[in-house]
Amino acid sequence: MRPSTALRQKNRILHLRRSARRTTTQWRRTLTYWLGAILVGVVAVAFAGTADWAARARGRLLHWDPYVMLVVVPAGLALSTWLTRRFFAGAQGSGIPQTIATLHIENFSIVNRVLSLRIAFAKIILTCFGLLVGASIGREGPTVQVGAAIMHGFSRLLGISNVAARRGAILAGGAAGVSAAFNTPLAGIVFAIEELSHSFEQKTSGTMLTGVVLSGVTAIALVGNYSYFGHTDVDVPIGTAWIAVLTCGIVGGIAGGTFSALLIRFSKGLPGRIGALIKARPVAFAALCGLVLALLGLVSHGATYGTGYTQARAIIDGSEHYPASFFVLKFIATVVSYCSGIPGGLFAPSLSVGAGIGGWIAQYLPHTTAGAVVLLGTVAYFSAVVQAPLTATVIVMEMCDNQQVTLALMATSFLAFGVSRMICKHALYGALADRFMEAAHSAAPAPIYTRSSPNPSPAIETLVEESDRKPGDKPHEA
Repeated sequence: MRPSTALRQKNRILHLRRSARRTTTQWRRTLTYWLGAILVGVVAVAFAGTADWAARARGRLLHWDPYVMLVVVPAGLALSTWLTRRFFAGAQGSGIPQTIATLHIENFSIVNRVLSLRIAFAKIILTCFGLLVGASIGREGPTVQVGAAIMHGFSRLLGISNVAARRGAILAGGAAGVSAAFNTPLAGIVFAIEELSHSFEQKTSGTMLTGVVLSGVTAIALVGNYSYFGHTDVDVPIGTAWIAVLTCGIVGGIAGGTFSALLIRFSKGLPGRIGALIKARPVAFAALCGLVLALLGLVSHGATYGTGYTQARAIIDGSEHYPASFFVLKFIATVVSYCSGIPGGLFAPSLSVGAGIGGWIAQYLPHTTAGAVVLLGTVAYFSAVVQAPLTATVIVMEMCDNQQVTLALMATSFLAFGVSRMICKHALYGALADRFMEAAHSAAPAPIYTRSSPNPSPAIETLVEESDRKPGDKPHEA
């Protein structure tokens, strides 16, 4: 055999070996991501089960003596706030703003801190604890951060250093969290496109699509193919029934825009002595918020505690009728719960408030099916809060297993979005993510993408300080 022929054969063998190694590496990475997506589904189902247990335990406590909540809620919120600020900085709030921020922060030491499995575990435990003691919060937003943390953990396990790949894993985890939390795979994809991502390449990521499908299938395999709010057969035919679209879109848009504006304003801090006192005594302020929540719970006979899922489902299927005071008190309870600084999401309470608005409007529109008006009120308020009309439409459509009202839902959602924009110029989650990124930018030398420049909050400052702490350094005082 001539030397040139032997050299060619040797090169061919080396090429085949390199190709085999690349193929093996790619398959190992793919299978690891698949395992991560399945784990997101398992954790989301376990999270939902634990949250339901907490709600049932709170119900038994209320049945025993409603007035005991005057002690339980303030003490519970104070303890949750203290634990969060002292040991789990980064677990506070919804979890969606943190996830959005990590898609743009270039300092991955901060990303690793925000999306650590320790913070994810604390997020689950503290959210369920908040539901147990009566806070008006939900588990769906926290599930987004938990899902992102799991997928980010798997990307670190694989030793991936490519920034785009790591952000793609975070995006996939967040979308998978929405899919598994609501059992709405399509909503998970739309949420990732409309709310989480700002890059077309990330939006169309195969990792994200696969993660959503696998987490959704896992949730279905564990708890069955259920609809969040059951099945509805209502319709909104074009004609006079569309008066409900205009009414719900305007009323829901005003209410949701006001809600977002209030939360954004509070996140920047209150002026004067009140703001200084809140900053200096966060645990005492959380206890005060708990007392307000307990009083709201007594006035509403317990309807304002927790996610509001039971009330929303009852309003949608027509089995219960709540007065206008329900959605007003639930609105206030959700604002107070957020301001207390405890971990917890806004999705479920927003759906509950929206259903209450729809149920109230329905009594004045007898020419439209009451159940349809409730759905329109739900999508209107939810769209106005998150300012993501496509996500709101798809989530409500999938949750009630009804495609007949899709056009009316979409029209109402976009109208509410427009009205909300006139009241609150910045989307809630985007504004909170900007604050998080600005705080990180002011405390870390690495460049960080940001879209605005508000002053950082103490909780975020603590998180950034802890992310840059060297091994052996003493922890900062909370």
